[in-house]
Amino acid sequence: MPTCATETAPSFAQLAISPALRTVVQELGFQSMTPIQARSIPLLLEGHDLIGQSKTGSGKTAAFTLPILDRIRVSSRRVQALVLCPTRELCAQVAREMRRLGRKHPGLQVLVLAGGEPVRPQANSLESGVHVVVGTPGRTLDHLNRGTLDLSPLRFLVLDEADRMLDMGFADEMEQILEAAPKNRQTILFSATFPAGIEGISARYQKQAQRITIDEGAVAAPSVQQLLVEISPENKLAAVHSLLDQYHPETAIIFSNHKAAVADITKALGTWGVSAAGLHGDLEQMDRDKVMAKLRNRSIRVLVATDVAARGIDVADLDLVINYDLPLKADTYVHRIGRTGRAGKEGLAVSLASVRDRMKVEAIENYTGSALERIKLQLPQQEKALYQAASMTTLSIGGGRKDKLRPGDILGALTGEAGGLDARDIGKIEIHDRIAYVAVAQSIGRVAVERLREGRIKGRKFSVDWVR
Repeated sequence: MPTCATETAPSFAQLAISPALRTVVQELGFQSMTPIQARSIPLLLEGHDLIGQSKTGSGKTAAFTLPILDRIRVSSRRVQALVLCPTRELCAQVAREMRRLGRKHPGLQVLVLAGGEPVRPQANSLESGVHVVVGTPGRTLDHLNRGTLDLSPLRFLVLDEADRMLDMGFADEMEQILEAAPKNRQTILFSATFPAGIEGISARYQKQAQRITIDEGAVAAPSVQQLLVEISPENKLAAVHSLLDQYHPETAIIFSNHKAAVADITKALGTWGVSAAGLHGDLEQMDRDKVMAKLRNRSIRVLVATDVAARGIDVADLDLVINYDLPLKADTYVHRIGRTGRAGKEGLAVSLASVRDRMKVEAIENYTGSALERIKLQLPQQEKALYQAASMTTLSIGGGRKDKLRPGDILGALTGEAGGLDARDIGKIEIHDRIAYVAVAQSIGRVAVERLREGRIKGRKFSVDWVR
């Protein structure tokens, strides 16, 4: 029978993890565990296979990452853990979290294997030696077939959002990877639902798996206020204007089902003075990374996206989600609104629906087990300028993790004797393989670019520019 969590979750201080991990957890401010963490981490530390039901934003990445890092051998640069994810965006998010939690593991190498990036640099990284691979099923199997990925040392295999991978048609790839992995491994499976395909994978590839189902009541997170505006299609842009004017979100995501609408909404936001960018499936991976870095860095306030961004967006404290178009499937709605109301904070999701959307609204309400709250919007007679500019601007630096750059190196270059800037004007710093992004206050953007171009980082010159 599934185990259901109802009592208050214990604190991370109670976990039997290494001193290094305990220090990281304290430094990151982790205190009380989420229900999925409280139930799964002790079992995983004991070495059990696990099948867990977990929703977006429930903390499952830390739930499997901490036990893996607790037992990984950094001295052996071979692939000891493989995490399969449905999308490259989620792969990037999981890898980022693993590096963050593993920052006290000197030399830890986490590699993303996903489409949108050339195969050869990935193969070169595998040849040099990595400890953890986070990959999509397609690209991971591609490296297996090429012989560039060796799973013989594998000790941990995680299927993250397994139901989503099945929905996307990755069943064959998943099973081929599971067959290729050594039998003497720990297999961890997280899924929002338990369809027959998931049950079959668990039965075939897990050993006496411990099963956890978190009793979350309604499917949608209760910390998200869910509103519905009934409106004609031609008035949707005016409704977006009204919502931004009324709620003044610091950060927001607007979801549309169509790439053309993403472009139209983004253009309209620009004419209103709202800093925004669009994200959809036709963008190259580098352009996606730039857009997401700008959103995380608060150098744009609004992201307009198709459902390519519904899963795997790693943005803290998102204030508002607007469903410009209702999704075709009710579970997609839950993943969309799961971008807000996280970490115990109340979020806000507003859906725009026309008369033709009645069946979609009914399906969502049946799926979530709660009615959407109907509200009326006062549409503007004339769309005034909103002037919701971002407080930060993002700079790109032509070097990254492969060049041994760390956030502290960039911060030092900006605030040290050569840079002379105030640390309070420096925001989030992201390090990718061959590029880094740093947020600086709009007021010092030009000076920051000049100082970085004139100076050196770790004794070296790097190209520096604005991310546009």
